[in-house]
Amino acid sequence: MTNKTAVIIPAFNEESSIAKVIFDIPKNIVDEVIVVNNNSTDNTAAAAGKAGATVLSETFQGYGAACLTGIEYCRNKNFDIIVFLDGDYSDYPEEIPQLLKPIVEDGFDFVIGSRVLGEREKGALPFQSQVGSIIAGVLINFFWKVKYTDLGPFRAIKFNKLLEMQMLDKWYGWTVEMQIKAAQNKYKIKEVPVKYRKRIGKSKVTGTIKGTVMASIIILSTIFKFAFKKH
Repeated sequence: MTNKTAVIIPAFNEESSIAKVIFDIPKNIVDEVIVVNNNSTDNTAAAAGKAGATVLSETFQGYGAACLTGIEYCRNKNFDIIVFLDGDYSDYPEEIPQLLKPIVEDGFDFVIGSRVLGEREKGALPFQSQVGSIIAGVLINFFWKVKYTDLGPFRAIKFNKLLEMQMLDKWYGWTVEMQIKAAQNKYKIKEVPVKYRKRIGKSKVTGTIKGTVMASIIILSTIFKFAFKKH
């Protein structure tokens, strides 16, 4: 059976990188590439459209909000698998088959590309991101007995499972919310090593002290919110 697959790319001011990301996506296994332009002030939308992507718009400024817009677009298009990928060219889109294989061949529900387990270009994964992933991983394992090494945005999930999660976060808590809900729902989860390189342009999160602090607070509050809700 052929699995109908969509790639959702939330993008804010990624004019210089978005076409590179789209061109490197293996089109033989991906049916549609969806770029959600998240209130960009540059030519991200035009560059994405020119590169062949379906371009949506989400004016609410937030990573999760852009992802939610992509999901709504996909809702009635009969996709089997959704891949999430960043638009800054830090991930390697050609590794998408490595994320799809455990789902297609081995029945996994949710696959995360782990930058911690894979090869990283020096300086690509900032120290604060590594520490954040470790802390989040320890807490998730403590509360839900599932081990994660990374909160990496590069991930694939069965679309029916994604809809079942009823994702809500509109900010930086998006990735950890998905991982918590997968653990809560006892989905079959796998991490696969992926390569990671320095992004094109400056990170909107780890590139500033404010962004790092905000992301950390939101991620930790998301974990504790779900942890306390379960008791």
